[in-house]
Amino acid sequence: MSTRQYARLVDEWVIAIGLCPEEYGTNWLRRTKASMIYRATGNIRAIQILLGHSKIENTVRYLGVDVEDALLLAERTEI
Repeated sequence: MSTRQYARLVDEWVIAIGLCPEEYGTNWLRRTKASMIYRATGNIRAIQILLGHSKIENTVRYLGVDVEDALLLAERTEI
């Protein structure tokens, strides 16, 4: 399945449940999943790897997490 096919499928699901596809797309799902994993584990480094971010600061900004808390968690997490 191509990226575009996946995006169309997500749009169809969003419309089917009565939401606006401009507000709930593939990026929204990506961010939501990452946020859920972060809340469940507190492992910002794992989220960084999952999202493919080269810098932890980008992941922190993407999730809207407090930078100091995120860096502390990252330092405590070994991979």
